[in-house]
Amino acid sequence: MTGLPDILIAAMKATGVIALGVEGSGDASTVEPTRLSIVEGYVGVLMAAFLVTLCATPIMRRVAVAQGIIDRPNEARKVHRIPIAYLGGVAVYLGIIAGIFYSVLGVKIDGLVDWHTSKFHELGSFFLPIPPSIVLGMTVIMLVGLIDDVTGISPRVKIGGQLFAAAAMAVDNVGVKLAAGILIPVAHSLGITPTVLPDTSSTLLFHIPLPFTILGSSGIPVDVVYWVGTAIIAVAVLGLCNASNLIDGLDGLLSGTTAISAMGLLVVALGLAVIDDGPRDSQRIILCLALLGACLGFLPHNFNPANIFLGDAGSLLLGYVTCVIILMMGDTGKTWLVAAGLMIYAVPIIDTTLAIVRRKMEGKPISAPDDQHLHHMLKRALGVKGAVFALYGIAATCAVLGASITLIRARGVYFLALLLVSYVGVTAIKIARKRAIEAQAAEYEAKRAAGLAGPAAATGAGGGAVAGSPANARSTNA
Repeated sequence: MTGLPDILIAAMKATGVIALGVEGSGDASTVEPTRLSIVEGYVGVLMAAFLVTLCATPIMRRVAVAQGIIDRPNEARKVHRIPIAYLGGVAVYLGIIAGIFYSVLGVKIDGLVDWHTSKFHELGSFFLPIPPSIVLGMTVIMLVGLIDDVTGISPRVKIGGQLFAAAAMAVDNVGVKLAAGILIPVAHSLGITPTVLPDTSSTLLFHIPLPFTILGSSGIPVDVVYWVGTAIIAVAVLGLCNASNLIDGLDGLLSGTTAISAMGLLVVALGLAVIDDGPRDSQRIILCLALLGACLGFLPHNFNPANIFLGDAGSLLLGYVTCVIILMMGDTGKTWLVAAGLMIYAVPIIDTTLAIVRRKMEGKPISAPDDQHLHHMLKRALGVKGAVFALYGIAATCAVLGASITLIRARGVYFLALLLVSYVGVTAIKIARKRAIEAQAAEYEAKRAAGLAGPAAATGAGGGAVAGSPANARSTNA
């Protein structure tokens, strides 16, 4: 066929290195796309995000130092002992925007982006590479974090900014259709007939009756799928943004784990592009590459010993962009791919969940800071770099497990993920609760000793133990 041995060609097909169409035709149009062939067309997005972040980071560091926007080590749980500049999140934001802007230029200028073949391009359903609402949400998230880094703002204002960014996603239906993958099957099982919309998607509609008629309608239509999807978006944005913020406690930890997660999400996104899943295929790939490039460009400056931090502007931004990508996985109702995305980004999620459980067990407020996060415990055992590399390893394991859902049977992957999460969770809770468990044991021993001393004192005051009493039995046995 091509001069290669047939057995080698078969092996390359099986591993996905190549995927040939009609053998022997020699027509390029018959060559089926692979993950590798697709990502090669978008590699310019990765390079643009990487170079801009790499060059913008030292500039932002100089600005931060000149303006006094630095993190002072005024808490015992902080690792650094000298003031470190903030504003790293602004450099990461500029890198991600550069990657997105490069993809926009690729629509206008041939050769910058080699768009993969898709029927949605031909049908006119191909949107701009990234919806403007997503860029707006990223900008709001970054600005809210930046204001908090510079002057400090109340938690309510931060939450308000995150909810605004979540609403921006809902405007373009990013993640809204995830609810359809949950509600429509439930409706079918209950015998409820969904409503088919003009775009051929299904939803659940009900009408709130009115005592009068408005524009020929006696009720207000409510799209259940849209509003449930909007609620899911809000919860996801709040959860992932704050999970990213909580884990940003060691040099290079968040930027590195996010880069690893972006690679796992990219594998899933490319798999969806191979099967031509929907009009958001290109958007997912672009966001994954822009996020990966920005994290890789920032990591050399942020790795231990760091000379600049992400700050809230960066940690919230990375959580938001990751959330957008994960929710986009369910755009065509494939909810299990959203679960795969959450598995890929499991390290921040596990750490935040453990923090909530731990503080509830100790009777503390959920927002109370402590030094019992995963990275704190690993730092005490392995040092800063050792802890970071250990969490890189856990993040890579989670990324492989999440991406494997698109490659092999999911049930075994779910079990392995459950096993990993359970062992990490139980071990972390056990270590974090060690002092409390030791205190409980000491309290029990003190009560036990006091209980034994009481009968002994009473016996001594009475002039001796009565025959057959427990005290007499102990002395006889002795």
